[in-house]
Amino acid sequence: MSANIPMPEVASRSAIAGQNSDFGALLKQSMAAVGQNQMEAGKLAASFERGDAGADLGRTMVAVQKADLSLRAMTEVRNKLVDAYKDIMNMPV
Repeated sequence: MSANIPMPEVASRSAIAGQNSDFGALLKQSMAAVGQNQMEAGKLAASFERGDAGADLGRTMVAVQKADLSLRAMTEVRNKLVDAYKDIMNMPV
């Protein structure tokens, strides 16, 4: 083969490490958002249960459903990551 064929540039280790930390940061940010949704829903539910002025049933129900949906989505992401880990660990070397 000809030695004159240009090779594509290979990403540096620091760029690859940056991509890995971006995924980790994204995962942490997502988990923090789920926790924030859970806390907000809990506060709204407690406020509604106490009968505080301005506590709205509709807003409370939406917050609870949003928190539930975000928790379910995060659980599915976790399940997919665990499945991928198990697949990788079961690969023959």
